[in-house]
Amino acid sequence: MALMLGQAALAADAGKPAGGLASALEQAWRLHPQAAALDARDAEARAARDIAGGLTPEPGAIAIGSRNDRWNRDRGQQEYEIELATPLWLPGQKAAHEDAAASQIDEVAAKRIALRWELAGELREAWWALAAARNARALAARRVETARALESDVRRRFRAGDLSRIDGNLAQSEVLAAEAELIEAEANRLQAEQLLRTLTGAGAPVDIGEEAPAPTGKAQLTAEANATMATHPLLAAAAAAARSARARATVAAESRRAAPELAFRAVRERGDFAEPYANSIGVRLKIPFSSGALVRRDTAAAQAEASQADAEMLRARTRVELETERARRALAAAGLQLAMAEERRTLAADNLRLAEKAFTLGESDLSALLRIRAAAYDTESFYDRQRVARAAAISRLQQALGVLP
Repeated sequence: MALMLGQAALAADAGKPAGGLASALEQAWRLHPQAAALDARDAEARAARDIAGGLTPEPGAIAIGSRNDRWNRDRGQQEYEIELATPLWLPGQKAAHEDAAASQIDEVAAKRIALRWELAGELREAWWALAAARNARALAARRVETARALESDVRRRFRAGDLSRIDGNLAQSEVLAAEAELIEAEANRLQAEQLLRTLTGAGAPVDIGEEAPAPTGKAQLTAEANATMATHPLLAAAAAAARSARARATVAAESRRAAPELAFRAVRERGDFAEPYANSIGVRLKIPFSSGALVRRDTAAAQAEASQADAEMLRARTRVELETERARRALAAAGLQLAMAEERRTLAADNLRLAEKAFTLGESDLSALLRIRAAAYDTESFYDRQRVARAAAISRLQQALGVLP
């Protein structure tokens, strides 16, 4: 059921596009500053995958050299040399780099979803803050209307001699108080709309709609909990980060030394002017020495990142479980409070109707009517707040479950 909140306050919003949380999330995502950074991270990870899939860990190199005796003896000694060198993968290093690149791609994808989930949480809070502000503004507008109608009636009866000047002053004070509250409610509504515009870059929607409530059956709750642990964006991002960290630790363990280098050389040379040029070719293999301290340093650093990522994954799981349970309890409490607020609203409306009838018949004074009207106003305000609070509790539970709008 959609909440049609603050209809009297929406005249200034005419022409603004209507849309739900899903479309608002898409608008907010397009403006999110980290979205472009994630695109660059994804490009980086895919480039790393291409490098890991290559025949060599780094591009080859060509060296060209020349040597002669022109500046000393000048007997015609001449030598030309060309060398093609390429680094080589260490055993197991190529597979480790391929696994690390694939894990990095998965990590970026998981972080993208997790970031959208975090943005959805901010948007949901701004969404229901706007709903509450519109509710308060609409209720304040109704209070102004009823106060002005009462003041008009009191003024008429004062001229007829039925009421005293004190009653007229009380009615006028009620109008001023209602108008002051309306000004404050209007300012709060504008502030809430600006907050939502900051996130989405678009005007606030005309209608604020509830999200579908989560299942409440025992079997459904069990299935829902299992699905949450498997697909929650926060847990998926933590798991992907842990896999990526372990893959980097494997790369560090397999990179025991710098990459060996294989080179092919071709030399063309002569000893002096009288000798013909002679050609020769050769092969050179460069094997760097391994440094135990460097290996231990890189491996320890990568292992520390992997251990931290594993701990963060366990912490994220605990956080999701606790937040889900808290959100579920808050939703149950909001439902009970809404039911009680509705009963109070019915009783207050009945009391107000009887008080207005008694005032009209002269059986009650204006101060008693104003007290009962203030109580009815507070009850109506509480009911509207609880209605929005329950809808916000549904959204918070969906957020805790990792469900995007």
